[in-house]
Amino acid sequence: MPRETRRFIPPKPKVCPFCAEGVEDIDYKNVEVLQRFLSSTGKIKPRQRTGVCAKHQRQLSTALKRARHLALLPFTPDHIRWSGGVGISEQPS
Repeated sequence: MPRETRRFIPPKPKVCPFCAEGVEDIDYKNVEVLQRFLSSTGKIKPRQRTGVCAKHQRQLSTALKRARHLALLPFTPDHIRWSGGVGISEQPS
């Protein structure tokens, strides 16, 4: 049987959302923005998924760790259950 050839369609280049908005520094107190870059298990999403540039990924990582340390964000979903706070899986739409 002849093998079908598929046409290669190059992916669209992702633009860093922080660079597009002209953000210089990522603020650890802006919890709504930080939650977009966390998975449902509380892990930091990789750059390939979010489309963030390397510079802002480093700043994002530091901001998320600071927010966790200051109890603005939970470390894991279990912390949500223990603290009774609004967590990642319960965020408003």
